[in-house]
Amino acid sequence: MDDRSRRLPSAKEIAEINAKHLIQTPLKPADLLFVFGTREDVALRADTACRLWREGLFRWSIVSGGVTPGSELSECAVIKPLMVAGGVPSDRILEEHQAMNTGENVTFSLPIIDAALGLRNIRSVICLGNTWTGRRYAMTLHRHWPEAEKLLLTVDSFATPRQRWHRDAEFRRRVLAEWDKIEPYREKGFIAEWPSVR
Repeated sequence: MDDRSRRLPSAKEIAEINAKHLIQTPLKPADLLFVFGTREDVALRADTACRLWREGLFRWSIVSGGVTPGSELSECAVIKPLMVAGGVPSDRILEEHQAMNTGENVTFSLPIIDAALGLRNIRSVICLGNTWTGRRYAMTLHRHWPEAEKLLLTVDSFATPRQRWHRDAEFRRRVLAEWDKIEPYREKGFIAEWPSVR
């Protein structure tokens, strides 16, 4: 495990992460909800998707995620039934069952979205994922699909408030591990700047 993710961040780094990484956008009705697969807080992820559906915030959804160690089912095969049980119509949820990382979530899902709906018909996307990964979901989507407007909603089950992530050892480790990926990923062309730097 990377020792850097166990560091104690400075007040300056905490402020930068809060301002740039742990962001959420105002939500409005979107054409598509992009549910990034997870092994963490699965029920919370599905419940949040169901709430967004009840609130009329998306017309279509895609759940993306492959089989991870310790499970015989793909993340998609775990999350989609929970969404259906929570009231999202099954035929409104597209499926992607192979992705093993965020880049694959996007690159494997785009052809599925295009075949079913036509990418040109999707003008706005809500990205739903883990708090600690923050904006990297939308940055990855923006790299491969710049035309669509991206909205971001992240969730977690930590008792520690989001802005105080640095006071919980595990929350801090997860946030720092993801934050440290941003610049190397940008340099390698895996992600694109999103939103514009304030």
